[in-house]
Amino acid sequence: MRSDLLSIGEAAIMLRTTRQHIIGLCARGLLPYVIDGSHRRLRRSDVEALIRPVLTRKQVEQLWLHQAIAGRLVANPTSVMAAATINLRRLRRLHPEGREWEWLDRWQVVLDAGAEAVLDALTSSSEYAIELRETSPFAGVLSEEERQTVLTALSESRQDRARPVSMATVERVMRAV
Repeated sequence: MRSDLLSIGEAAIMLRTTRQHIIGLCARGLLPYVIDGSHRRLRRSDVEALIRPVLTRKQVEQLWLHQAIAGRLVANPTSVMAAATINLRRLRRLHPEGREWEWLDRWQVVLDAGAEAVLDALTSSSEYAIELRETSPFAGVLSEEERQTVLTALSESRQDRARPVSMATVERVMRAV
């Protein structure tokens, strides 16, 4: 097992929670994992990102959209990598200098490193990947319908975390205010 991959139990210890909670995060798509034999393995950077949650709403949306793009990359790596390369050239023409140029250079390094490095950049919750996705060369990989489906799923996942409150509790809180 690679040292940057953790077991479910190790992730639970790091997050001071239960194994079942970690499995639930994986099942809901909030914590990316890979299968190693019959076991789930989690990237250390993704687990550490949950310790210090730094994702804004926009960054969470970008992560979900890029995870969908990662699925496309796995299914058809040649066309997704080609689209990213074409978009990267176009973005370089639009932003010939400045901060964007630096991140476009970084994307070029990731693309040159191959599909596995691209998958890591698309799905990681690390600070570097979050910043990298802000200048993503993957525009147009998802159709507008697919984009909306991902954003709807994100919205529904947030609603799942809302707990129902009894009317008696609402009345008691309102009296206290």
